[in-house]
Amino acid sequence: MRYTLLFSIVLLILVASSCSKNKYSSTPVLKFKSVNTTQLFNHELLIFTLSFTDGSPNFGTSDSSVFVQEIVPSCSQSGFTAYYALPSFPVKKNTSGDIIITYGYNLSNYSSISPQCQQNDTATFRFVLRDLNKHASDTVSSPPIILYYQ
Repeated sequence: MRYTLLFSIVLLILVASSCSKNKYSSTPVLKFKSVNTTQLFNHELLIFTLSFTDGSPNFGTSDSSVFVQEIVPSCSQSGFTAYYALPSFPVKKNTSGDIIITYGYNLSNYSSISPQCQQNDTATFRFVLRDLNKHASDTVSSPPIILYYQ
């Protein structure tokens, strides 16, 4: 009886480990990791870090991209949408990594961001990752970011 129970436990462990599913999906999975600040002042950078996984990645040309949307409910002149092409990088099955998106508030050499309604803006940013096969991740959002009017 004792050996039957031990054998059953070992068999159960072997079956469970052999039936484990691939942890990566064929559709990109995007997660919001961090933002460097939630209060942005003039001449500062806003840096978003996102992480992604993909079981069958197909990235690396202008058709694979990150969609970014800024939403500012209190200002109809503010807010934008943009697509950013992913740079070419070696991909293999079950790829994961980080994506960093940077904006500059009145800083050259960066995509520009600033309040548009002559007052402080509180913005939320949404992100979607799309691969060459047109598979899109779920939308992830940032916490509210205050853009201080200067």
